[in-house]
Amino acid sequence: MNPTQQLHDLGQSIWLDNITRGILDDGTLARFIAEDNVTGLTSNPSIFDKAIAGGHNYDRAVADLLAQGQQGEELFFSLALQDLTCAADLFKPAFHHSDGVDGFVSLEVSPLLADDTHATIESAVALHAKARRDNLFIKIPGTPAGIPAIEESIYRGVPINVTLLFSREQYLAAAEAWMRGIERRIAEGKSPNVDSVASVFISRWDVAVADQVPAELKDKLGIAIGQRTYKAYCDLRATPRWKKIVAAGVHPQRLLWASTGTKDPKASDTLYVEALAAPDTINTIPDKTILAFADHGKLRGAMDRNGGDCEHVIARFNAAGIDDAALAGKLQRDGAAAFVKSWNDLLGRIAQKSSAVASQAAGQGARA
Repeated sequence: MNPTQQLHDLGQSIWLDNITRGILDDGTLARFIAEDNVTGLTSNPSIFDKAIAGGHNYDRAVADLLAQGQQGEELFFSLALQDLTCAADLFKPAFHHSDGVDGFVSLEVSPLLADDTHATIESAVALHAKARRDNLFIKIPGTPAGIPAIEESIYRGVPINVTLLFSREQYLAAAEAWMRGIERRIAEGKSPNVDSVASVFISRWDVAVADQVPAELKDKLGIAIGQRTYKAYCDLRATPRWKKIVAAGVHPQRLLWASTGTKDPKASDTLYVEALAAPDTINTIPDKTILAFADHGKLRGAMDRNGGDCEHVIARFNAAGIDDAALAGKLQRDGAAAFVKSWNDLLGRIAQKSSAVASQAAGQGARA
């Protein structure tokens, strides 16, 4: 049996951490769905930057949008939504088969709005309305400024992928925001079923401490943080408050593992996929890691709902001088800064592509 089928049978959704117009046009995404049990995907500015830079797949669409007077961020969101709505339609069978629990794609609000709660909310509402797809998440960072935007967006009925979470505490803040938004809807008699996932980043922990810890601790911190967060997730789902919300007919917010491609060339290329196998969760995985796991991955059972030996492992890192609480905050701040850089790079790419397409069109017009 394909290891991806085993993960699916365990109850974990496999999402692709990538999108390009190429994999839509050449059938690659459809094959991931048909052969590797992929039931959703995530995107980010870096993914779109690489996709747009990677050839001429977007040239005609850029030319059409330029002709409509679009540029910059507006043009990018139009391009991204063309791809993501197409992908969302491919995932509609998974969406319907799971009664709306699975089969989602994700689009990020502008990271330039990260410190503006009101603008983030308005952007989330507008982007979701423009997409006209029930199975499209809007991504909002789970930063201090993002938490109130997450609650309000949920309250307004926008499905939210909470991104940039690095710790149990950051996850719980995101879960609390989701619950508050849902409880407000219930109190006002509105439909309570607004979907959400909470994305916890894993491999960046190990990259951050790689040069600061002894060899026996390499590539162990991210998994331990994941185990600690999974225990908190399981514990929260058992609380009366959570159960009361779910009893109202709500799809529970699900925990999503992000940044699960192995960065250490000496480590297994399926390290994080195997370690983070757990029911009622999602793993969003890069293309090559999905293919590697399908080829030679080994499912070694589900994660321990009680966290396994995570506290012992984290204590060893503490003893080695790693302050996990301080590092979680730094990773989130660094991640937010990296998102801004990626966004500015993307807008530069859009400007470059727009200029090239416009020049080509002008040259063709002159020759005609």
